[in-house]
This record gives sequence, structure tokens and C-alpha cells, in this order.
Amino acid sequence: MKCISVPYAYFFKHVVTMQILLILLVVLGGMGLSVEGGLLGPLGGEVGHLWATFTIFGFGAALAFLLVLFFSPRNSPSYFAQPGWQLTGGILGPGYVVILTLASPIIGLAMTMIGILAGQIFKSLIIDHFGWFGNVRRRIDARRITALIFIIVALLLIAGGKA
Repeated sequence: MKCISVPYAYFFKHVVTMQILLILLVVLGGMGLSVEGGLLGPLGGEVGHLWATFTIFGFGAALAFLLVLFFSPRNSPSYFAQPGWQLTGGILGPGYVVILTLASPIIGLAMTMIGILAGQIFKSLIIDHFGWFGNVRRRIDARRITALIFIIVALLLIAGGKA
């Protein structure tokens, strides 16, 4: 005998499928960041780190413009009507790319990316815990702390292999 109704089972199946799809897309996005890091180091060595950053953002902005032009809903709320603090996230991107460009040729791409991952997870846990920036609150628990510890261990293991 089934304990859940058909509509609930149908909804749950589709939510889980969407979550799996989104997780796969996020993993692919992370792979893309590694490729970007692999491209940025040599490009920065040839044209300079700031020019490499400018190039990456120039191509990214052009692509984003085309995507907005052709795929953005026409009845979207005004970009300029949004709170100013929400628009400041773009300031962080160039800093990240400059760090990626500087660090990857010196400490290696794997060390750079695991360091970035450790920082991302640490700050993401805090943002989730407090529900900052309008995000859903997700409390820090033992599982999340354990995951962060494993990432820090990975960072130390990769750093130890540098010698």
C-alpha cells in the first residue's frame, strides 16, 4: 500500500529530477571555471593579468548581452529599480578573476581551485546560516561542518603534494 498520494509522488519525482539536473549543471559550471582558470594563467603571462581579466569579462559581457537581447522576458522589472546593494556583486567577479590569473600559474590550477572552493563553501555556510541577501536560511549543522573539514583536508593534501 502506497503512503503518498499520486500528485505528491509526481511532484516529488519531478523536484528530485530537477535537483539532480541542477546539480549536474553546477558541476559542469565548476568544470568551466577550471577551464577558465587554465586559460587565464597563460593568457595573463602573455598579455598581463589585468588585460587577461578584461578580455574574459569583455567576451563574457558580450555573450551575456546577446543572451539578454534574445532570451530575456520583455516584461522584466527594471534593472535600475533594484536595490543598489544587489548590483554590487559584479564588483567581486573581476577580483576573483585577477586572483585566479595570478595564482594558477604559481601554485597550480588544482591548488587555486580547491582554495577558491574552500573559501566559497566557508562563506556560503555563513550566508546560508543567517539567510543573508534574501537567501533561504539553512542552519549550519554537523554534516555541513564535516563537509567543510573534508574540503580543508583536500586543500592541505593538495598543498602537501606541491613540494
